[in-house]
Amino acid sequence: MMTDQSHFRPGAEYRDNAAWRIASLWQQKARQARPAGQLSGIKLVLAWVIGCTMLIVATLLGLTFSLIGLLMLPLVRRRMKKRMEQARAQHAEDIGPVHQKYSQTQSDDILEGQYEIKR
Repeated sequence: MMTDQSHFRPGAEYRDNAAWRIASLWQQKARQARPAGQLSGIKLVLAWVIGCTMLIVATLLGLTFSLIGLLMLPLVRRRMKKRMEQARAQHAEDIGPVHQKYSQTQSDDILEGQYEIKR
């Protein structure tokens, strides 16, 4: 069975269509803009060298910033610990008189970190 390929080619009904004409103009311009020859060997090697160099530089920058971040973690942790201690100290001063009232009845209470086994 032979297939008729004529319906794939632009016929008269396609030539009258403005969108079809614009598309074929774009195709012609794309064919003209495409370089006829391939890249020379020197250009290809140079492109590879530049691309690999950029990848290596980006990897080294990423490793450097990661290392700086890891080295800063203890400093940031110490600063946050100091802030938490200050916040706890301010909070403890705020509830000072209330805490004394409850500390008198502390004998029956179990505080955090203090556990008793009742028989």
